[in-house]
Amino acid sequence: MDYTIDQLKKLMAIDSPSGFTAKAADYICEELTRLGYAPEKTRKGCVLCCLGGEGTPVVFSAHIDTLGGMVASIKSNGRLKLTRIGGMNPNNAETENAKVYTRDGKVYEGCFQMNDPSVHVNGEYSKQERNWDNMELVLDEKVFTADATKALGIATGDYVCFDPRTTVTASGYIKSRFLDDKLSAAILMDLARRIKEESLVLTRKVYIYMTVFEEVGHGCSSGIPADAEEIISVDMGCVGEGLECKEHQVSICVKDSHGPYNYELTDRLVSLAKKHKLDYALDVYPYYGSDADAALDAGYDLRHGLIGAGVYASHGYERSHVDGARNTLELVKAYVSE
Repeated sequence: MDYTIDQLKKLMAIDSPSGFTAKAADYICEELTRLGYAPEKTRKGCVLCCLGGEGTPVVFSAHIDTLGGMVASIKSNGRLKLTRIGGMNPNNAETENAKVYTRDGKVYEGCFQMNDPSVHVNGEYSKQERNWDNMELVLDEKVFTADATKALGIATGDYVCFDPRTTVTASGYIKSRFLDDKLSAAILMDLARRIKEESLVLTRKVYIYMTVFEEVGHGCSSGIPADAEEIISVDMGCVGEGLECKEHQVSICVKDSHGPYNYELTDRLVSLAKKHKLDYALDVYPYYGSDADAALDAGYDLRHGLIGAGVYASHGYERSHVDGARNTLELVKAYVSE
């Protein structure tokens, strides 16, 4: 899985909250071109690439956009009030380092903190609600007024990107923000590599589709190839109380908050997982929507499914495992070659 992990680290090094994804998409295009493919960018900024094959076209989607923040206003003390991009939870970002990208190309660093976060000064610190109104980005610059911050070129609408803190342990655990869904993007990139380097014979036409607005709900609402018959969203598998999936498994979702996934498609995924003795789990996700859902909501007539490596602590500092990525990749390979 060295290539998967290498691609994950490279993608994590590119900040890409929803709407600020051009550099990540450019990287995907460059790497797919290097592998011998001809990727295309949609007007919205997604990356579509045909990997070859004939008959019964299937689209595997993953998203390269992440959660993040945006400057909502510059406060009188020179610090920044933020608004969230996607489902970024302020509880999970407290004390996290972040970068501010200005429209004139400057980058400033800072830390996301509670208002008045010193426990030696603020006796109510532990009782205060962690929300976007009670928290601020403290810039690592000598600015103490709104005018001083504006003089740096910082303005409302600038993107704020939180440090992913990516690490892979000796025991195979992958820890980082935004494994949802850059881990899946890396897995699909490895599929593309293996088709070329291992001469994997495809039994159907295969597309991969890297979307850039999934975290705000409309990643796959456009740009699906006209001949597509199926879409399988490769996204994070949920790990938590009441669910079967663990980080080392591939999760096959049977239902999320939008409703059940296509029974026949899901049944084939289960059959292939059993045939290849993959470590998998079947689960219902109570608070979840995928790119496959977005495609159907947009009116595409497709059979749809959802799989992914198990991810713990979703939308926080997430954790998966190399084995979960491997099981996911093997299931995708089986799906396109049998």
